[in-house]
Amino acid sequence: MTIKPLADRVVIKAVEAEEKTKTGFILTTASQEKPQVAEIVAVGPGGLVDGKEVVMTVKVGDKVIVSKYSGTEVKCDGVEYNIVRQSDILAIVE
Repeated sequence: MTIKPLADRVVIKAVEAEEKTKTGFILTTASQEKPQVAEIVAVGPGGLVDGKEVVMTVKVGDKVIVSKYSGTEVKCDGVEYNIVRQSDILAIVE
């Protein structure tokens, strides 16, 4: 099954959180922060949203930083995804 976003929405998959600190300490799952960096899996077509024309500026494969608690979490074929609006994307990681 595939997820195809509508309008200005984007499907993202979180990039794995670091398991070690820079000094080498191993973090438990409970102490790891929710990752804010994600990879774009699918992009909606954009178009007219709330009376305004939206042009999609992100593409599949981009790594992005998203707002911490934005979007809707979904599970498809055992994989967790998040569906967010393009406006919830804060930056593209290059």
